[in-house]
Amino acid sequence: MPNNNRASESQPSGTTPSNPAAPSSSTTSSRPSSAGSGGRRGGHSSQERGNREVKPNHSMGKPGSKSPLSSSAKRIQKELAEITLDPPPNCSAGPKGDNIYEWVSTILGPTGSVYEGGVFFLDIHFSPDYPFKPPKVTFRTRIYHCNINSQGTICLDILKDNWSPALTIGKVLLSICSLLSDCNPEDPLVGSIATQYLSNREDHDRLAKQWTQRFAT
Repeated sequence: MPNNNRASESQPSGTTPSNPAAPSSSTTSSRPSSAGSGGRRGGHSSQERGNREVKPNHSMGKPGSKSPLSSSAKRIQKELAEITLDPPPNCSAGPKGDNIYEWVSTILGPTGSVYEGGVFFLDIHFSPDYPFKPPKVTFRTRIYHCNINSQGTICLDILKDNWSPALTIGKVLLSICSLLSDCNPEDPLVGSIATQYLSNREDHDRLAKQWTQRFAT
């Protein structure tokens, strides 16, 4: 009797460990799959986070809304400050509006010249390569001059081959004033006026004064 009881009591002790074994195997088999799927989800999210972190770096390489001034713009602004504080005699110049590369200038006809009493307006265009390339200066006011044509183009050496980065727009305006006082018929832009200047100075001066009174006053 006592032996049978111990035998019957030993059976539950043998079966009890086998019952938890089945759930534990199913539990362990499910863990790798969940871990694997969780690892894949974790991989995608980390990649997405990586992509989100890279995008700002690309945008930082693009120009911002307010870019720094170029070397040409800095040079032009410097000359603007100089010509505002100390303008050349009988000259003034400055930007037309917000565009620092587009200026308008005014030159008064030199005293004692055939252009005396006239007010002449000029357009000045600076290129992005300034001061390594000369500005483009043209007369808006019509003028009777052998070195200035009807389109306002000026035949002046420093605006072409003799330009130097050391020159400034103030010096250019002074040279134009000198050209009004003393034209250069040996290198004309309007041949007929140059011929008249050399052959019949009186008629030349009369017409130049008439044009000044008609277009520049």
